Formats: sequence, structure tokens, C-alpha cells
Amino acid sequence: MSSTPPTSRPRTVHRLPLAGVLRLNKPSDVWIKPATSVVVASAIPNLTLLALGRLDLAMYTMAGSLCALFGHNLPYAARARALAGVVAGMFAGVAIAMVTASLTSSTAVLVAVGALLAAVQKALCDATRIGPPGNLIFTFISSATLFAPQRIEQAPGHLALMLAAGAVSWLVGMAPALVRPHGPERRATARALHAAAAYVERPEHAPARGAAAAAVHAAWQSLLATGARTEARRSLERLVLRAEVAIAAPSDTDAGQLRSWADGLRGAGAVPRPARIAGMDDELLGIEAELAGGRPSLWRRIGPGSPLLPIAVRTFVGCALAGYASMALGVGRPYWALVTAASIYQANLALSWKRGVQRVVGNIAGVLVFAAVVPLAHTSKAALVLCVLVCAFGAEALITRNYWLGSLCVTPMALLVTEFARYQEPGELIGDRVVDTLVGAVLGVVAAIAVTNRRATDGIEQALTASEAARETAERTLAEPAPGHAALETARRRLAAALVDLRAAADTAAGEWWQRALPEERVLAAEQSGHRTLAATVRRQAADAEAGSPSGAGAPR
Repeated sequence: MSSTPPTSRPRTVHRLPLAGVLRLNKPSDVWIKPATSVVVASAIPNLTLLALGRLDLAMYTMAGSLCALFGHNLPYAARARALAGVVAGMFAGVAIAMVTASLTSSTAVLVAVGALLAAVQKALCDATRIGPPGNLIFTFISSATLFAPQRIEQAPGHLALMLAAGAVSWLVGMAPALVRPHGPERRATARALHAAAAYVERPEHAPARGAAAAAVHAAWQSLLATGARTEARRSLERLVLRAEVAIAAPSDTDAGQLRSWADGLRGAGAVPRPARIAGMDDELLGIEAELAGGRPSLWRRIGPGSPLLPIAVRTFVGCALAGYASMALGVGRPYWALVTAASIYQANLALSWKRGVQRVVGNIAGVLVFAAVVPLAHTSKAALVLCVLVCAFGAEALITRNYWLGSLCVTPMALLVTEFARYQEPGELIGDRVVDTLVGAVLGVVAAIAVTNRRATDGIEQALTASEAARETAERTLAEPAPGHAALETARRRLAAALVDLRAAADTAAGEWWQRALPEERVLAAEQSGHRTLAATVRRQAADAEAGSPSGAGAPR
């Protein structure tokens, strides 16, 4: 590692690059799960409505069916709660949209309500960390409902359809638990082992260390959400502990062994069981202390002073501008521009810019796919349903490679859904979609530049304070002659989490415009000292464990 001290430099204005924006990534290791889930959850109500001759009601069942996209990385105990929350959130957004649309036909009012809903949905999804596809699905459904003809007396029936489809999504999302009850935790543990192995092979590569630390932290979070500590779960905990030991002492670790354990987690076979680390398993994780600490309330996460508020304001302003501009241009579906603006807002301006470029490229290419598919979809209602299902599967299969690639299927799917009630002129749909995409993307980026997020730098300061406090606590614990396993484990866990949060805060602030000079030197120094202390805690635990074992056979290898 270089001894040259890092320097701070002011970061007020950043370039918005194009290089690499459209580059394809490796596919997600779980893409098949949301892809098949949304197809099953959509097929059941859509085919039922097709048989009844009421495919015009499918837009309401689609609201519930799309809930099946969420929660696939969560353990099943947490997934059950998360999916119920997603269905409830979708119900609330659709209900507000239905009531508003039934009370007014003013496009200006509908755009304002849609922008406000988009901002609230963005804030809540970020605060709860529900994960992909995030707020976009909620905003798409609620905005489309706002601009669909509604009568107040029809709302209860339409909402009942949405809830019924949501219940199907919940069952589809939970069904794999019957076959592979520890599947999500196994995947999270395998990711941690692979990331640790990559760092062991390149210990001089700082990003690899950060990625490994984040993967290990995510694995612990997954294990914390699983409920009862079964024997399989204890074995997974030991494997994640091996990943942490590898990060602390890469030169003493066999990367091949880590990858072998990770490969052993595929399928539903027995969880690999590495040798125990004597004296550490009884208090492994310090779980009780972690759970007792709790999480900040939802109000603290989104209320006054929250770093999420500037992003919510940015979303409201961008969506409103896009919607009103589309309305001024006479486009028949201004909600498409609103949804485009909502789709681009990420953690910072740089990421939002990249998403905007990806959205434009993907949507323009997607309308060409729609033009090719629509003749087949118009041959029969059954063909239309089949095309929508194929597009839904393709979207989830491709979107983890790059957002624009997934849009090749998302765009035609969104256009085809509008045809459930009646067939429409393809040329008009394509023209409106292209205009709204360009309007929404351009004004969305303009709003992202205009609505600054100076709290991003404040977030670094808070993360620095938290990481320094966690490091000092860990060092005090290390200095004790005989610290308890639980105390040392708790200090280590809190320091690891603080370092992950610090890196996330630094990355977020680095992509924002109009910032004060970032404390890069302090961040790098805090990361270096924090990781040294983290490694010292792992080595101390291993040494204490070996000393407590008569044979020392349980020491980490």
C-alpha cells in the first residue's frame, strides 16, 4: 500500500460521462426467480379474465401481479412481511389514484398528484430498502391509474381485483420456501465467500476489499432476518465468519477453499460445515446485541433532516416538470413522461444521468420491438396476453445486464398493457412514447441538476463520526485483558457495518454536483484504520479461540 498521503480536492462540478453507460454486466444470480414469479403471478389472473371475456380489467390485476417482482433476495421470514408491505403500498397508491381520477378530469391536477405520489413512493422505497425494482413499479401503476377513466362506484371492485392478484403474488413469492427454505441465505453466503476469495487473490486492490466487506455485511443482514437459529443457519454463519477471517488475513487463506464452500451452497443439499472455531460459536455474531439495537424509525429515515428528502424533492420537481411539459406538447399520455422522470432518480446525480441515458436508448429501441410484435399481439386476445407474459419474462432476464437492455422488453410490455381494454393505433402509441421519453429524461436530469443534495456531504460527516466511534469502541475492547466473546463480536460487527456505511456515503457524495470539498483524506484514513482494527479483532478472536481449545484444532485455517 502506498505511503503517500491522500489529498482532498474540491468537487463542485462533475462531468457527466457516456463511456461505459451501455456496457453489459454479468446477469444476476437470481434473475430467473423474479422472471418466473411475475409470469406465474400475471398468468393466473390474466388467463382467468381472458376466459371470462373481461381482459379490460387486467390493468387492475397487473397492479397486484407486479408485486411478485419484489423481495427475492430476502429470507422467507422477512420476505413474507416485505411482500405484504408491497401489496399494501400498491393498494394505497392505486386507491389514491382511483379516487383522484374519479373526482377530477383536470390534467394539471392529475400531474400534480402523480408527481407527489412518485416522490412519496421514492422516499418510502429508499427508506425501507425494499430493493429492485424499487419505486418505479408503484409509480408506473399509480400514474397509469390516474389517467385511466374512473368512476367512484367502480373503485371497490377494481381494488378487490388488485388485492386478489396481490395475494397470488404473495403466494408465488413464498412458494419456493417449501422446496428450499434457506435459499436466500445460502445465496447471500455464497456471494460473501466469492467476494472474499476475489479479495484474497488481489489483496492490494482496495475496491475488492470494499466489495468483500459489503458482501459479508449483506450476508449477516440476511442471516439476522431469518428468525430461529437452526443448525443449517449456524453452518451458514460459520461460513460467513470464514469470509471475514479471509478479509482480515488474506495471506493465510485459501481462495480455492472459499470458492469450494460457495459452490457447495448451490442447490438444496447439505450446507458445507467448516471446522468450528472453538470458543466463538456460542456467541457467534452477537445476534442478541444486534437485534436489541433496533433500527431508526421510519419517520427518522424520511422526516426533517433526512438525507432522502432532497431526492424526494428532486423526484417531485422532475416528475411535475415532465408531466406539464408533455401536457403542453399535447401528448395524450403525460404520465409516461412523469414515469420516465421518476425512473432515472438514483442515489446521486451521476447515477441519475447514466440511468437517463439508459432509459432513452432502451425506450427508443423498445418501441421498435413493439412495432415488430404488435401485429402478432393484434391477432387475438390470447396472443396479446402471451406477448405481455413473454415481455415480462424477458425484462427480468435482461435488466440486470443493463437497464437499457431490460427496457427492450419493458417498453413493449407497457405499450401492450394499454391494449387490454381496446386495440389502439400503433403509430400513435409509438410517437407518444418517444416524445414522452425524451421530455421526461431531459427534464428529469434538469431537475436533478437544479435540486441540489448538499446533505450528501453531511452524510459523509455523520458516517465518519459513526465509524470513528465504532473503531474506538473496538480498540477499547481489544485493550481489555480478557474481553468476552460477545463484547468483542458486537464491537466487530458494529465497526464492519460502519465501514460499509462510510463507503456508501462517500460514493453517493462523490456523484453529486455543487458539493463542498469532500473530506477524501479523512475518509481514506478512517477506512484504513478501521479495516486494520477490524482485522485485529478477528485475529484476537481466533487467537483466544485457539488458546481455549486443548488441541487448537478449531483455529481458522
